[in-house]
Amino acid sequence: MLADEVDYVIGVDTHRDQHVLAVVVAATGAVVAQHSVRADRSGYEAALRFARRYAADARIWAIEGAGHYGAGLTRFLAAHGETAFEVGRSGRGERRLQGKDDPVDALRAARSALATRTPTLPRRGERQEALRVLLLARRSAVDVRRLALVQLRSVIVTAPERIREELRQLPAGQLIRRCSRFRRSNSRTPDEFAIVLALRSLARRIEAATEEANELEREIVGHVRALVPDLLNEPGVGPIVAAQLIVSWSHRDRVRSEAAFARLAGVAPLPASSGQTIRHRLSRSGDRQLNRALHTVILHRRQHDPATRNYIARRIAEGKSSREATRILKRYLARHLYRVMQNATPLTT
Repeated sequence: MLADEVDYVIGVDTHRDQHVLAVVVAATGAVVAQHSVRADRSGYEAALRFARRYAADARIWAIEGAGHYGAGLTRFLAAHGETAFEVGRSGRGERRLQGKDDPVDALRAARSALATRTPTLPRRGERQEALRVLLLARRSAVDVRRLALVQLRSVIVTAPERIREELRQLPAGQLIRRCSRFRRSNSRTPDEFAIVLALRSLARRIEAATEEANELEREIVGHVRALVPDLLNEPGVGPIVAAQLIVSWSHRDRVRSEAAFARLAGVAPLPASSGQTIRHRLSRSGDRQLNRALHTVILHRRQHDPATRNYIARRIAEGKSSREATRILKRYLARHLYRVMQNATPLTT
């Protein structure tokens, strides 16, 4: 426990413009001092001076939102040799019962770290952060493309017969190219021209979003190859899945074991027995983007990997359901990919 290792815990409730700090005695949980600082470099320096004054002995920082509003403070503390951990927000029920304000949240962050057996290290690494924002931007471009394609097909369904007959049988690629090249024509009625204009706008939006997503994916590949290139050799692991794995894992010291990584991914088995039924189920918590990445790999291997298909068939023959066999595969995959990332050398940070 942290109380046996440090003398003070500094809880930080982070916001866009300011952070609130609370110094807590590790052994007793008593509050020593509280302070607020600006969320910029001068504020970070003031926070460090505050810590050195009121927590002069062994100390750690417990930062709420270390990957968002607290990212700047976390990087500053790491550069100055301070130890910082990431803590989650308090539950809605707890906030409803105990109230919520910034000093209370800072105090809650400190005590939450004290109560945690193994606190979480914040993500770190410039390339890992670059991957995170590239994935975010690509996901947005893919969402725009998907929504625009749905809207394009919806417009075609209600378009005048002449336009609908021209477009309804075209495959997606040809459909987008044809619609993006529509031109003004005197032979069209005003209603038809409005439909054509809408189709052209949607098709060009799809093309732009597709090019944007492809450009971002090319950049993602370069970062993945610089960090953990062996991931791309795993069956079913493409650049996007590999990038999500690296972002969630972050660096070698962050996730302490493959069991912890499985729990982070939401693939650690949980007991779900009742009466005479003995079984386990998947966790519904954890990093859902990481869980989705593992599920994508399993879907690919079920279609293209004979060993995976044989394993599932064997488990079903033993009495497992298809869902239970998939759960076991996800757990195995999390363990294997965790070891691939842990053993990757050298890692560019």
